[in-house]
Amino acid sequence: MDIGDWYQKRFEFEGQKIATAGSCFAQHIGRNLRKCGFDYLDTEPAPEAFPAERALDFGYGMYSARYGNLYTSRQLLQLIKRAFGQFSPAEQYWEKDGGVVDPFRPTLEPEPFSSVRELMALQKSHLEAVVELFQTADVFVFTLGLTETWEARKDGAVFPLCPGTAGGRYDDKSYAFRNLTSAEVRGDMEEFISIVRRINPNIRLFLTVSPVPLMATATQHQVAVATMHSKSVLRAVAGELYQDHGFVDYFPSYEIITSPFMKGYFFQPDAREVSPHGVDHVMSVFFSQHVPPGAQQGATTPRAQTDHLGRAEAARLEQVKCDEELLNSFGDN
Repeated sequence: MDIGDWYQKRFEFEGQKIATAGSCFAQHIGRNLRKCGFDYLDTEPAPEAFPAERALDFGYGMYSARYGNLYTSRQLLQLIKRAFGQFSPAEQYWEKDGGVVDPFRPTLEPEPFSSVRELMALQKSHLEAVVELFQTADVFVFTLGLTETWEARKDGAVFPLCPGTAGGRYDDKSYAFRNLTSAEVRGDMEEFISIVRRINPNIRLFLTVSPVPLMATATQHQVAVATMHSKSVLRAVAGELYQDHGFVDYFPSYEIITSPFMKGYFFQPDAREVSPHGVDHVMSVFFSQHVPPGAQQGATTPRAQTDHLGRAEAARLEQVKCDEELLNSFGDN
């Protein structure tokens, strides 16, 4: 079934510096923007001598800086606050396997850092790259992924994974599970907008909601029920932000993939992972409005310009990594 009129752009991408962040699905968007010649912003690239085949293992090229997956609105808000000196979390590192990891990027590198000093130096460099990103970007693409998160009771700092799974030690007295409400997600995003627009008054936001369902939940609900709740909250907030702010656009990747009209066609047999042809279709809808630089309206979509098997394998490995991280995020507590 060929369904049209999914999306009408609110503003241009061509000629704009574009940055990306969010949950796993945002990686597809960033990769396609870069591949198709848009001015994709990467303020924290891999060193020149770094092996290209290992870049993703160390978080290079996933997004416009090495923050890894930002699953929630609260992570995004606290990232910009940390970068601009408005929030300094009490926990700066977690111990793991004789070394230390960054609590806010615990799976960024395959092995722990050997010292706190090394970690802090790289964390400082990372936050400087985030500052550059928000000062420079014309368009910030953010994919809302989850409402579930873990926070420190002491100061409300949130983490992408449950403490104790990829470093540190879980303690009920120190940490709590939190499932953000629609009011909290809206509040986070409005505060983020207020901060980023003071820093960069002309920056615009391009929002999507990840179509990838949860594979586990820390709530007491069945995972499909928890998924529907979480995605409904995120979609509602994205819609409100679009209605209330002329500089916010919303792209319906979530609806394109999950719509009942599609009958699950764009999912892999596991009914969870988005297939390469699903990603292709989403991006063809996007590129029908945001024509790649140098291309003509109606030209062949980027699908024909890539090695399908290589891209499919890359997408599969990317999703496996995201799935493993999400499973770890809930832990045994």
